[in-house]
Amino acid sequence: MSEGYNGQISEETRKIAKDELREDESSRSQALVALRDWVEKNPKIKWSRTDDRYLLRFLRFKKFSVPMAQECLERYVLLRQTFFNNVFRSLDYKQAEVEFLLDSGYIFAAPGRDKFGRRWIINRPGVFDPHKFTNRDMIRVHGVVYETLMEDEENQVRGFVHFADCSGVTLPFLTLFTPKEAVRIVKNGEKTLPMRHKEVHVINFISSFKYVLDWGMTLMSEKIRKRVKIYATAEEAAKTLDVNMLPKEYGGNVPMSEMIASFKKELAEHRQTILDHDKIEMRLELFTDPAKEGAISALKAGATNESCAPYKMDVLTGSFRKLEVD
Repeated sequence: MSEGYNGQISEETRKIAKDELREDESSRSQALVALRDWVEKNPKIKWSRTDDRYLLRFLRFKKFSVPMAQECLERYVLLRQTFFNNVFRSLDYKQAEVEFLLDSGYIFAAPGRDKFGRRWIINRPGVFDPHKFTNRDMIRVHGVVYETLMEDEENQVRGFVHFADCSGVTLPFLTLFTPKEAVRIVKNGEKTLPMRHKEVHVINFISSFKYVLDWGMTLMSEKIRKRVKIYATAEEAAKTLDVNMLPKEYGGNVPMSEMIASFKKELAEHRQTILDHDKIEMRLELFTDPAKEGAISALKAGATNESCAPYKMDVLTGSFRKLEVD
């Protein structure tokens, strides 16, 4: 164990981290020192967490390439500040709309881990009522769930399996986001959020929406596309999936209500940490690219999400290429 590192990952997970992410005592110790020093000396970062668990999110996501982890961390903070203005602030599972969606089973993480040590995220988009809730409610509840799960170092290494039941999805659901917003969500979900998406399983997908699926798949990298599996029914999926990770309603052993109650205890445990993320902030005024001035004005004015357009930014290290918050 590297000096000062007090992470709680199993020996088996340490081996996976070494084999898949190039993480060992030496690489972890050196990378943490380098990334922490960069954060503390970066004038564009007003405040950021610098604890090991937080920094390791980005290092593991980028397989211990410090420059790429720096890039990802900066993009992540900018995303929180500029995309869907303020929606990533006050990520509180006790907020009324968020808690309602959690209790209804819109999204939650199943307890336990599969044989590969991965957590399963269950999503039932048909539960979301687009006449009652907004796209901001949707993004916020996903933010609460993902931020909480990323606090666990086992999850950072092992990654996630996504299971979605699309039954009940109607046309109004597809109008929640503009095509431009949908592009940003898909791209940032893969490239900016430091989560390892290992598998994606979708059941009950409506055939009349196939054109939407085909378009969405074009936005993903080839690596992620290969990990997406579509099934006509839950019964078809059960032939290949580990149903023990699913709620009883989908062939598992634990009722959905019990899974949700268990996950809410996990949310409660990390609640204050997630709320404290509101302190994480970039000094947007130090980004001089004129294309992003509209985003800063929108932030100050509290404008709608449409005002928070993507913009290019210059980073500190000359060897970095220009980035774009998609």
